[in-house]
Order: sequence, then structure tokens, then C-alpha cells
Amino acid sequence: MTPLESLLLLQEHDLALDRLRHRRETLPERATLSAAEAAVTAFGAQLVTAKAARDEVAAEGKKLDDQALTLAAQADGHEKRLYSGEISSPRELQALQDDVTHLRRRQSELEDQSIAAMERQEPLDAEVARLDGERAVASGAVKAAEDALQAAEAEIDREAGDEKSARDEIAGKIDATLVADYEKRRVIANGVGAARLIGNTCQGCHLTIPASEVDRIRKGPADLIATCDNCGCILVATT
Repeated sequence: MTPLESLLLLQEHDLALDRLRHRRETLPERATLSAAEAAVTAFGAQLVTAKAARDEVAAEGKKLDDQALTLAAQADGHEKRLYSGEISSPRELQALQDDVTHLRRRQSELEDQSIAAMERQEPLDAEVARLDGERAVASGAVKAAEDALQAAEAEIDREAGDEKSARDEIAGKIDATLVADYEKRRVIANGVGAARLIGNTCQGCHLTIPASEVDRIRKGPADLIATCDNCGCILVATT
């Protein structure tokens, strides 16, 4: 096998490695993971909003409870004085009784408002629980997608490792200067550094080579380095 024919084998392995890299970058598991992560983010944002609304109502309810307890304590204190016998003046007793009545009425109003707040909080608690559950499910999907992606990447990496080993073995048997020239042309020609010349067509770009150039290549020595004027790859004549 001539060095140029070995170069074609090197090209095959390099193209295989290119395909494996592309496959790795475009794995469907990667898109699945992105979608799962987006779902976790979305549910997390909704959960923050829902918790804020729930906590606001809960804070309102606690404030109303605290106010009702304060009024209840004040009313209890007034009633204790009212029935203690300490006050003998009918006017003072009536005033104190009026205060107790007012405090109890206001206490009842606050307790009713607190109950209403609790009723408003119930569906908010349910929404928080629902979103928390949805986020947990989405987090589980992220873990599953990560595992699937890692498994798919590992399989491709194993294939790529085999390809690279075969590629390096072939490259080691070719003149380093020729390999360097080939690799430089691969960069310029979008991955194709060497291609067969079949008939008068370059298989790298599938364009026609002038007949005079084809004749020169075919009649030249086996180690003649000829390149395609169209794509720049090294041409390897085949019969």
C-alpha cells in the first residue's frame, strides 16, 4: 500500500471521528435534558410566585390572629375588673361594659377575617404542593436524562477511542510531513484532506479535474503529491 493510499485510510478514520463528534453533539438525549432542565426552572419560578402569594395570605392571617388574641386579652382583663367588685360607680361599670362589648365585637370581626384568610390560603397551599410535586417529577426527569446522556456519550466515546487508535496507527506509518500537509488541507476543505481521483472527478468536491492534470497525475510516480484546484485536497489516483 502506497503512502497516498494509506492517506485515504487515514481520511476514512478522520471522517468517522467527525461523524462521531457530530453525533455526540446532537444526541437526542441532550435535547431531552435541556427540556427537563427548562421544566425544572419553569416550575421553580412558578413555585416562588405561588409561595409568595401563600405566605402573604398566611402572614395576613397570623396578623389577624395576633390582633384578635390581643383584644381577647384586653377584654378578659376588663371583665375581670368588671366582676372583681373593685368598681362601684354605675357609670364606670357601664363604660367598662361598653369597652368589653366593643372589644369582643372587634375580636369576633378579626376572627372572622382570619378564617376568611385561612380559606383563601387553602387553594394556595394546594397550588404550592402541586408545583412542588411537578418540580420534583421534573427533577427526576433531569436525573434520568443526565444518566441517559452520559450512557450515550460513553458509547460514542468508546467508538471514537477505537477509531482514534486505528487512525493513529495508520498515521504513524506515514511520513509526518505528508500527514501535516493532509491535516492542514482537511481544515481548509471542511474535513476532506485527501480524496480519490476517479475518472476525471475529485471525490472530495465531486468537481471535474482538467484532462491534462488528470493525465499528469496518472502518468506520474506513485508518490506524486497532486492537489485538487477546486477544494485543495490531495488527490489519489485509482484505476
